[in-house]
Amino acid sequence: MFGFLISDLLPVHDRLPPPQPLCYTQPMMRQFSAFLAGCLLALCCSGTASAAPPPAMKAEGVPAVSDELVADLARYAEYRTAGFAAWHPSRREMLVSTRFGNVPQLHTVAAPGAARTQITFFAEPVGGGDYQPKTGRYLAFTKDVGGAEFFQIFLLDTTTGRTRMISDGKSRNSAVRWSRSGKQLAFTSTRRTGRDFDVYVMDPENPASARLVMQAEGGRSLSTVDWSPDETKLAVIDYRSITDSQLWLVDVASGSKQLLTPATTDGEKAVGGARFALDGKGIYYTTDAGTEFQRLLYVSLADDSTRVVAASPQGDITAVALSPEGGRLMYETNELGASKLYLLDIKTGQPLPLPALPTGTIGGIEWLHDGNEIGFTSNNAQGRNAYSIDLRANKLIQWTFSELGGLPADELREPELLRWKSFDGLEISGFLYPASARFPGKRPVIINIHGGPEGQSRPGFQANRNYFMNEMGVAMIYPNVRGSSGFGKTYVSLDNGRKREDSVKDIGALLDFIATRPDLDASRVMVYGGSYGGYMVLAAMTHYNDRIRCAVDIVGISNWVTFLKNTQDYRRELRRAEYGNESDPDMREFLERISPLNHAQKITKPLLVIQGKNDPRVPVTESIQLVEKIRSNGGAVWYLEAADEGHGFSKKNNRDYQFAAEVLFVRQHLLP
Repeated sequence: MFGFLISDLLPVHDRLPPPQPLCYTQPMMRQFSAFLAGCLLALCCSGTASAAPPPAMKAEGVPAVSDELVADLARYAEYRTAGFAAWHPSRREMLVSTRFGNVPQLHTVAAPGAARTQITFFAEPVGGGDYQPKTGRYLAFTKDVGGAEFFQIFLLDTTTGRTRMISDGKSRNSAVRWSRSGKQLAFTSTRRTGRDFDVYVMDPENPASARLVMQAEGGRSLSTVDWSPDETKLAVIDYRSITDSQLWLVDVASGSKQLLTPATTDGEKAVGGARFALDGKGIYYTTDAGTEFQRLLYVSLADDSTRVVAASPQGDITAVALSPEGGRLMYETNELGASKLYLLDIKTGQPLPLPALPTGTIGGIEWLHDGNEIGFTSNNAQGRNAYSIDLRANKLIQWTFSELGGLPADELREPELLRWKSFDGLEISGFLYPASARFPGKRPVIINIHGGPEGQSRPGFQANRNYFMNEMGVAMIYPNVRGSSGFGKTYVSLDNGRKREDSVKDIGALLDFIATRPDLDASRVMVYGGSYGGYMVLAAMTHYNDRIRCAVDIVGISNWVTFLKNTQDYRRELRRAEYGNESDPDMREFLERISPLNHAQKITKPLLVIQGKNDPRVPVTESIQLVEKIRSNGGAVWYLEAADEGHGFSKKNNRDYQFAAEVLFVRQHLLP
């Protein structure tokens, strides 16, 4: 409860769920897990494994998935990862998100390397939660059904194991925050209009007590970020777009509010997150006001004066955690995609020592209640696990030891940072994961384009995609085209509105760059992406069809006008701020003109389309209309649609079948 993560504040972005399910076992179970993996492999090879689509999956045009292919993919499908969720408030024990069945659930880990104990048991994913402060009697978490993202708030009684829903069962709920005493919960909900994210406060033991504290306006999104120490006020972020948000101080009793981040002279500004100082006299918050990158500032509530606490010239400060005694700050920076951690003595402003960390990304930093340890998730090429830092010993401690399905960790290499110039001279960067050295000569390439569009491709564990590099000799490039976050607020705005297709031209420049590399084959390139990345895939196909072998579009936008019309009401204004307002005739004409659906006749190369039927962000109609149009033009399309999924697949059985289809697709259309 003492830290904030900027991604927590952006619940409505077009981002896919985590690209891999989460799971963890302790070191002493490795041999047993290897035995189980061997049994699975033997079962697959025996011909008894089911290669049919899962029950909720519709597969059109996809060749049969043989048992031999299932066996071949087994090592890459059975990896396990783990994510830190929270510390127990009164003992040294972690809450982690892991997957042992079909979906991630919450587990406790009593000590580094100890066995996990599952505490939630649902057919739908549970990715995170937070204990009631001080006692840990209750655990609050959110869960949806079928990927529809109408998240409900649940309360788990840790003494009885009973769980009950405490939200209304209909609206979308998020940003759940315990008060310091644990007697109140603040959260945001669309229950008033179905469109606006308002702020509510409730007594969790009496859900009927929920009352409106702050009302959103004009389709904007409010997000609760912290309670004041005396529990009379809330820090709330009013979010319009990634470059436009404000920080408010709200009185819980009266609803009166005070704007803490007034307008600046250099245009829009964004607020990333906020935390009250322990004495309640000020707030620490991150903002890019007056700069390109998010800095950490402190604002005094007595006179509104501000001062800079920390800044990074190479990237954003993305997360901050205040120590329980209030004297130290841990903050994370995003520097060219990699995470860096820093510890600061607030009184002296001096840095404090920290141990070396694995190269990759970090998430969910949180202090242990005694102030001697901090927990987090580390995601790097060798896996994703929960860690802590013992600050007394200045020592990094690994808590979970997730298996790699039998893959040797030393075969999973770090990516290479690439840079190339686009059509207008702008430098674009990305990460190259090379093909295994076992494959000589020029290697085929998969260009994997992130969503958002304000997302960012960052180095990390490649999960089942390691199969492409290790077993198929395919190189993978993750570009951060203009509009990506992490490179400053100017860069993130370079694709807005009528500049949308400039980001597509960045992919054209990448195709030129690939042709200059002696290790890459420019005649064998596949584009791959989800959500907004799916739009980028389709747009790249309409612009560079003759230079691309094939494409995979996952929950992609095919027509901007129908997308904005059919996306969920609570998202529409936020997406208009990024893409343009289709109700304006001139903008509507522009959006129709750049929509891939209206240029589908230019897509003559094979296409695999993947869609969740319950997707609230990019509705299933976006994929259906594209598939129908291309087929009517005589084009070749494989189509997967899961009735129990939303914005990307989260259930392991669906993800495994999806990956098998992708491997077949690459074998047939990219490798020859």
